[in-house]
Amino acid sequence: MKEYQTITEISGPLVYAEVDEPIGYDEMVEIETPAGETLRGQVLESSDGVVAIQVFEGTSGIDRNASVRFLGETLKLPVTEDLLGRVMDGSGQPIDDGPEIVPDERRDIIGAAINPYSREYPEEFIQTGVSAIDGMNTLVRGQKLPIFSASGLPHNNLALQIARQATVPEDDEEGGSEFAVVFGAMGITQEEANEFMQDFERTGALERSVVFMNLADDPAVERTVTPRLALTTAEYLAFDKDYHVLVILTDMTNYCEALREIGAAREEVPGRRGYPGYMYTDLAQLYERAGRIQGRAGSVTQIPILTMPGDDDTHPIPDLTGYITEGQIYIDRALNSQGIQPPINPLPSLSRLMDDGIGEGLTREDHSDVANQMYAAYAEGENLRDLVNIVGREALSERDNKYLDFADLFEANFIQQGYDTNRSIEETLSIGWELLSTLPKSELNRVDEEFIEKYYVEEDAETAEVTAD
Repeated sequence: MKEYQTITEISGPLVYAEVDEPIGYDEMVEIETPAGETLRGQVLESSDGVVAIQVFEGTSGIDRNASVRFLGETLKLPVTEDLLGRVMDGSGQPIDDGPEIVPDERRDIIGAAINPYSREYPEEFIQTGVSAIDGMNTLVRGQKLPIFSASGLPHNNLALQIARQATVPEDDEEGGSEFAVVFGAMGITQEEANEFMQDFERTGALERSVVFMNLADDPAVERTVTPRLALTTAEYLAFDKDYHVLVILTDMTNYCEALREIGAAREEVPGRRGYPGYMYTDLAQLYERAGRIQGRAGSVTQIPILTMPGDDDTHPIPDLTGYITEGQIYIDRALNSQGIQPPINPLPSLSRLMDDGIGEGLTREDHSDVANQMYAAYAEGENLRDLVNIVGREALSERDNKYLDFADLFEANFIQQGYDTNRSIEETLSIGWELLSTLPKSELNRVDEEFIEKYYVEEDAETAEVTAD
């Protein structure tokens, strides 16, 4: 291990040093300051005679007299099943005053890509307990399904709700693999961190979770490491210990801002809106680590959360994320202003793998028909709301008024459930049928006649019961 005192330049989070031997990309570095402090870094760029080092703790205290040591290995995370219930900072160091972690092994955080031939198609249902997701945009094991939110919207509350409620069916054919959550927070405030930890501890969700916390005042460079630490932990638990792992990453916008900051420090030619041109590749390296492997009982499912700058879904971050992932869940500002919790708008939301994860033996045989009919009815009601603003409700037909009532009831009874209510898929579908039963049978043209006969609630029967009482 060679030591150098050849620092030539310090630029933002980067340190440039001259070397006389080949240095590997992503190699770990220790920098000892004149004050005796040891800082950790990683080689970001290596060329003949000069290397660029990104320093995790920031470059404060480093000058030309600092010593640089190259460790000859990439960043590795100590992994063990005992990580469950632990809280780490954004660089993988424990911050929960728990016992020392004795690892089974140290694993490279970059991880190996899943061989496409060995990938197993995602098609098993994950119950989040949130009707707007389970009923309309179903999450399946091995899927990557992002949440598109915006500044000031309660995406953190939804993330916590999913983290504590998410389960896999008990009748798992592969032997009942356990369920775990890996929570990676990037660039969050101390207030948000306290809120996350209080909720995890209050609900007992921490016992089956591994938490990585990168705060807003932590170095931006550390933010690029946090999701890779979280995913490395998830892969170990899933493919070595047979857990079904749900990875929640918030906020991917902060991650991309860190990429832009580092790119600016390296004086790279910027891409769209100043973000580096390789951001698509970088995001794909993270998102594509979700999946299932043939012959392995476990799975890695991802829910990345991002805040769209200016509520703009054509911004590079949501735009590129939408290309890579398998759908999106939209948090809606208008629904939030009405006090609906969680304010998920099903119309622009989409789960591309939903059809493969629902139906008989997975959720219920009528699930697909109910979801399709509710989509159509809610869309019809939304369109009629615009018409009401022009001509007034009195000018509409009886049929149109029923669809307007359906849209109101759908928001009030189906989407609205609060952040502490955990609905089973049976409860979700039952609420769906109660809503569909407010429409005439003749309007249910997307539902099989067999299901209408079985689940439709006759209005006349209800009226008769009320009259009898």
